Amino acid sequence: MRSILVAIVAVFMMGACVSKKKALSLENEKSELQAALDKARTALSDCDTRAAGLSTELKKKSDEVEARNRRLKELEEQNEYLKKANMQVLDRFSDLSIVTKQGAESIKKSMETLNQQGKYIQDLNKSIQQKDSLNMVLVNNLKRSLSGVSEDDVQVEVKKGVVYVSLSDKMLFRSGSSIINAQAEGVVGNVAKILNDYKQIEILVEGHTDNVPFASENLVDNWDLSVKRATSVVRLLQKKYGVDPARLTAGGRGEYAPKASNATSADRSVNRRTEIIITPKMDQYFNLYTDPDQNK
Repeated sequence: MRSILVAIVAVFMMGACVSKKKALSLENEKSELQAALDKARTALSDCDTRAAGLSTELKKKSDEVEARNRRLKELEEQNEYLKKANMQVLDRFSDLSIVTKQGAESIKKSMETLNQQGKYIQDLNKSIQQKDSLNMVLVNNLKRSLSGVSEDDVQVEVKKGVVYVSLSDKMLFRSGSSIINAQAEGVVGNVAKILNDYKQIEILVEGHTDNVPFASENLVDNWDLSVKRATSVVRLLQKKYGVDPARLTAGGRGEYAPKASNATSADRSVNRRTEIIITPKMDQYFNLYTDPDQNK
């Protein structure tokens, strides 16, 4: 910018050739260009900050897919605005015939950065759309496979960008037991068929209970029971239905992640469940959200 200002001052010093009115016009143009360039740089910095923020938000797993898509759309609109703004700045500098070689190179690099940012955003959006499409296929296939099972016993839905298969406590286990009922094994087997068709996904099995205190000779409390129930489902998936154990994780949430209030017996029944949570392989998925500039 210093070289540009020097050039403008030189033009103004040639007072014999430039009228006062024209000199004032050039000064106004210079001020507008400075403001436009500052605004473009500020917006570019804001765009970089927002793109970096996407990676942090994914790791926190706090946003819904719909929110991420809205943010991506906003970034794409800002990217288009910045491209147009830079082109306008370049055109106006050209009209004034005061663009130095260094200034032109700086603007060119800014535009190249914007183009790279735009491609990154487009690739990110495409990856999210592909994941959403996979979730939809999984949901449809699971519902077909489980069509003969009561909705009171099995529910399939997408939450927080991943697929949940919720199996009721009364279908899977006797009260206070972590041994899967024989008639329920076939239901788990139907889920396993779909899991085996998609090797790129991982499976987290979570056990859940109500808040009624429980203990037995072999179980300390509800938390202990929820873990053992999740482990029973994982072992069944592995040993009887051949799901790769490297894709399986078992966990227990006890009474601490209820779906209902536990105020009534019906609510407590809803809370007693085992959830099979189907996710993409997280190491690959996080790679989709890595800023390409970080890998240079």
